[in-house]
Amino acid sequence: MTSKELVINALNHKAVERFPRQIWSLPNVSMFKSKELYAFNKQYPSDIEGANIQYGNSPYSKGTPNALGSYIDEFGSLWQAAEAGIVGEVKKPVLENWKDLDNYKMPLEMLKNADFSLLKKQYAQSDKFIMAGTFVRPFERMQFMRGSENLFIDLAEGEEYVYRLAKLLHSFNCRNIEMLADAEVDGISFMDDWGAQVSMLISPVLWRSLFKPMYKDYIDIIHSKGKYAFFHSDGCIEKIYPDMVELGLDAINSQLFCMDIEGLAEKYGDKITFWGEIDRQQTLPFGTVADVNAAVDRVSSAIIKKNGKRTGAIAQCEWHSQNPLENIYAVFERWNEK
Repeated sequence: MTSKELVINALNHKAVERFPRQIWSLPNVSMFKSKELYAFNKQYPSDIEGANIQYGNSPYSKGTPNALGSYIDEFGSLWQAAEAGIVGEVKKPVLENWKDLDNYKMPLEMLKNADFSLLKKQYAQSDKFIMAGTFVRPFERMQFMRGSENLFIDLAEGEEYVYRLAKLLHSFNCRNIEMLADAEVDGISFMDDWGAQVSMLISPVLWRSLFKPMYKDYIDIIHSKGKYAFFHSDGCIEKIYPDMVELGLDAINSQLFCMDIEGLAEKYGDKITFWGEIDRQQTLPFGTVADVNAAVDRVSSAIIKKNGKRTGAIAQCEWHSQNPLENIYAVFERWNEK
């Protein structure tokens, strides 16, 4: 099977000769461990490849993301990175004052001036599953633009401006996804971090009323063009897993080790593909190779037990530059044995 066939079969819950794989290396890996990253990719090349698309320039952007110091993101918020290779945190949100929304302009230049010229060649020549990333992360983007504390208060109080901002972002997001759904890609991903360690950051009731309808639109657009829909969220999101399945997501990347892995696999293992992951809070940074093997065994066994065959999962983990290199290798060595 080609890489693309492996991924598509896993997404459709058909048996695969090995679980498809994908490494998520953080910026600090490419910045400080480029030789190690190159060697790893030679031994364990990912079956999923990012789409070669160049977005247009935003009128707001200034500085260099992930570099030590400050920068302004594509939507106008000021970030501060305390060390090189990390995203940092918002220090001055662009909508610190809600009245600024009255004159705010979405950075549509990024979409209008996107360059797809290299994608056609990539798609024709690659045997990998081509995945397009997006700017779509409505809840997180609202936090970045408004400030997390402000936004949580606004949501609790039912602030009218929240819904105005949500509408603006949703229009931008739909346009982003529509242009990718028409492009030569196999899948499209979007994200939002919804979970704390043991619960949701907002109530599932509020999530279902405000954000779930947005997600339905995104997934419907993706599926209308015959593409696969991928979603990522950090934290404990067990309460909205059934919603994700109902919406028709094809694959979800979540922090399984914050949740009941066996329970999730039993309920949803034949309905959705688990797009990783392996515990990056404890096991990858602090565990031994034996711990990593046990973690992979736990995830793979739960999924294989439910499906009765090797399918329904993509071997994936996140690589931080401070993770022991042997642990990253161990993840994919162990998945290859399944």
